[in-house]
Parts: sequence; C-alpha cells; structure tokens
Amino acid sequence: MTRIKICGLTREADVDDAVRAGADAIGFVLYPRSPRFVTPERASELARRLPPFVTPVLLFVNADPAFIAQAVAAVPHALLQFHGDESPSDCAAVGRPFIRAARIPPGPDGARFDLLKYADDYANAQALLLDAHVDGYGGGGQSFDWTAFPWSHPRLNASSRLVLSGGLTPASVTDGMAIVRPWAVDVSSGVEAIGPDGQPLKGIKDSARMRAFVAAVRAADARQSPSHG
Repeated sequence: MTRIKICGLTREADVDDAVRAGADAIGFVLYPRSPRFVTPERASELARRLPPFVTPVLLFVNADPAFIAQAVAAVPHALLQFHGDESPSDCAAVGRPFIRAARIPPGPDGARFDLLKYADDYANAQALLLDAHVDGYGGGGQSFDWTAFPWSHPRLNASSRLVLSGGLTPASVTDGMAIVRPWAVDVSSGVEAIGPDGQPLKGIKDSARMRAFVAAVRAADARQSPSHG
C-alpha cells in the first residue's frame, strides 16, 4: 500500500481532515520564506493532534543547526525532511532519520539530473523525495518528467525508498504511480483550497480534495495489486 504524505498544513481543521482522509504522514514547513511556514511552536501544537502511526514531518531549507535542534525538541518524534542545498554530512549531522528532497528540473532538462549519483550520495537517507525544481524550494505545483529515469534500477529501489512529489493532484497521481511505482506520494498544492483567482490558497487545505487524493492513490494501489482482475 502506497504511503501518503500531505504537506504544508497550517491549521488544526486541516490536520484533522487529513488524518480522517487517510494520510500516513503530515508535513510542516519550517522555512520562513514559505507561505506555508509554521514556527516550531506551532508545528508542535499541530503535531499533538496526530494519532498514533501518523508521522509528523518537519521540512527544513538550509536551516541553522540551532533552529533544527529547536524544532526537533518541539516535535521530538518527527521525521526530518531536507529540501534545500544540504550536503550529505549536513543531513547526517543532525543524527535523526531523514528524507532528502531531490529537486529535479522540469521538462527536458530533468533527464540530465543524475538521480543515480544523488541516491548514492544520500544513501543514509531513509527516503528520497522527488520534487520539481522551482523557485522557492517546492510547493509550486509543477511536476517533472516521470519517464526520464530508470525506476527499476536497484540503486533507486523505488518501491521501498522513493517518495513521488511535485505537482501531484487527485487527477495526476494515478499516472505518476503507474510509471514510478514509488513507496510513497507527497502532495501539497494539489489539495489546497482554490481562491477566487483560480490559484491555490497556500497553506489552506481543501478536505474534499484531500479525500479525493487519498481515494485516487488507493484506487491505483488496487490496480497495481498482483491479485487485481
């Protein structure tokens, strides 16, 4: 069963709705320049609403070690996600399980990203999260070329180590899962409420879209099951 992470939550109601929808992990953005930013104290308040077996994830972008330590103290059972320019040694220095985001250029430039080397460089990461490279370090609603990489390669180990992200929506996640066969999927802007201008309201989730996303993932799981049909 593909695991589901919903990221960029800022409100109690959205955390509760994401859990009810069936999310396995909830992401909190601790990057001050993000419109989805929450402080360590706020992340702690929201994470306390999570039931057992729903994992809080703290997302950092080139954060100071002291700030990371503050956030870890506030949410001590969290998994960490590094989404900036952190080196392998930067990630390892925290001494906690972590996810490393690979920021893959969208379009034809994506094929030039050496994902195999990246997977080797961050071999100590619990998972690699595959996102599109956009200004502002993620959450831009863009996807990369899912056909650009050899997902069956043993150095990628997609079905047990890769988290597919970047522009996923209830409508597109099925195709992404069929191509990549990831361990997990991650969504943020694709389940946000839509404003009067037709753009996502960053940090404000839509409960119906979250339920639709989870339903689409579960339907794709059923289609990929060896026993299906």
